[in-house]
Amino acid sequence: MKLFRFGAFENEKPGVELADGTKLDVSAFGEDYNEKFFATDGVARLQSWLDSNAASAPKVEEGFRYGSCIARPSKIVCIGMNYAKHAYESGATELPKEPIIFFKSTSALCGPFDQVVIPRNSEKTDWEVELAVIIGKKASYVDEANALDYVAGYAVHNDYSERAFQMERGGQWVKGKSNDTFAPLGPYFVTADVVGNANDLDLWLSLNGKKIQDSNTSDMIFHIPFLVSYLSQFMTLLPGDVITTGTPAGVGLGMKPQVYLKPGDIVELGIQKLGTQKQEAVAWKAV
Repeated sequence: MKLFRFGAFENEKPGVELADGTKLDVSAFGEDYNEKFFATDGVARLQSWLDSNAASAPKVEEGFRYGSCIARPSKIVCIGMNYAKHAYESGATELPKEPIIFFKSTSALCGPFDQVVIPRNSEKTDWEVELAVIIGKKASYVDEANALDYVAGYAVHNDYSERAFQMERGGQWVKGKSNDTFAPLGPYFVTADVVGNANDLDLWLSLNGKKIQDSNTSDMIFHIPFLVSYLSQFMTLLPGDVITTGTPAGVGLGMKPQVYLKPGDIVELGIQKLGTQKQEAVAWKAV
């Protein structure tokens, strides 16, 4: 199944895209795509509901806004430097022996076609196409062999980063990762059965029409089953939680000279089977 959310920011409704491309408003199902939905086998229940109600569900007309494909989760757990070339372009002298973990504020979530706001006092706003893993059931001390049983599905994520905030201001990376609009997620949550092997998906990103990231998720240093198992040794992963699995080479930080977003820049990105995103960069302004 391909699930999406649509409508005004923080007032989104749940939708489903059928195999023929028809988009249905499934508000009558009565649930958003949140922790409770995933914890109570919501995907299977929604499929059963569609079997009886798809014919009467209203179609979503073109021109709507896509929101984040899942409602705000309990946490967004990020993996740093999980592609070798990206690790080296970021200044690492050796590859990580264990995953680098940091968090991203859930208030950064937005839709896949929303504008990305360059933060106030930003000098170095950067981009990162990433595969996001959505947890389907509570996971604690999970064995790697069984880890994929805890994955509900996947989505496209652009892990925007303000590098000066992240790397030059001391403390943890989270403050360079968490500005509003720094976590566009979607357009779709695609169930694991549709995706198949998520460690064999092409992913790419273009800046102003020029492709600058072009890789495959097979190039990850730490693959998805290991990451789910590893994280579950240190924290309980809740249904709906997002693990964003790192980015390949081609970020602005790694360019010579370095390149960062300026107002008017257009960022486009996508992952095989999961869809595409597009954001225009705009300057922060007081509301």
